[in-house]
Amino acid sequence: MSARLRWLPLALLAWACSQSAAQTETSAQPRTIDETSAKTTGGAPPEASVRPGINDRFVSEALDVDAFTEIFEGESREIYRARREIVAGLGLEPGMAVADVGAGTGLFLASFDAAVEAEGRVYAVDIAPNFLAHLRERAKREELPTVAVIEATERSVELPPASVDLAFVCDTYHHFEYPRSSLASLREAIRPGGTLVVIDFERLPGRTRPWVLDHVRAGKDVVTREIEAAGFRLEEEIEITGLAENYMLRFRRP
Repeated sequence: MSARLRWLPLALLAWACSQSAAQTETSAQPRTIDETSAKTTGGAPPEASVRPGINDRFVSEALDVDAFTEIFEGESREIYRARREIVAGLGLEPGMAVADVGAGTGLFLASFDAAVEAEGRVYAVDIAPNFLAHLRERAKREELPTVAVIEATERSVELPPASVDLAFVCDTYHHFEYPRSSLASLREAIRPGGTLVVIDFERLPGRTRPWVLDHVRAGKDVVTREIEAAGFRLEEEIEITGLAENYMLRFRRP
């Protein structure tokens, strides 16, 4: 056997080892965000923000809770004026678990606590650190034993699966920066047969205030389509005396 033929197997072995090492090094590289997202979403691109920056002032450390309390819980706000009728329209019963998604300053906490009674549960959900601290302090100060404060994210309400009978989203849906993701988390949190109630601003050019047209990205028809696409069924529009700028919709989770 020639010297060339004797060395050929050794050369092939060295080449194979180098290829194996290269593959190992490549597989050890961390995945990019896009690769990871594509894998977890079945190849679909990650959801894009529908309103970038909509919540910047709420997640800011400079958020003035007292100032927002005056806005959210003042007679100039029709939600505040109609608060008792709104709670009555929800049909809460003792023992129910209800989530106030976007609880803000806690306008509805005491009413929800009283409605579900001691055996019930009220989840106060928000993404704003200053609101969350205020909600914890308010629940303690007002002695609301059913209230648990939950820190949400921009994409998830962060509630346990099948943990609530009713989710209440009041003047907050238009702050869902990633509505498809947030609605998916809500659907998971609501028990089968449970309810999603959404209150938000009417958006009617020529009739709606310019501030609302600028601030609220979608009207009632668009909101309804988005929620139904997420797996909910529209049951009714609840008529509340005193609501002129806002509508109130009840959806069912099959």
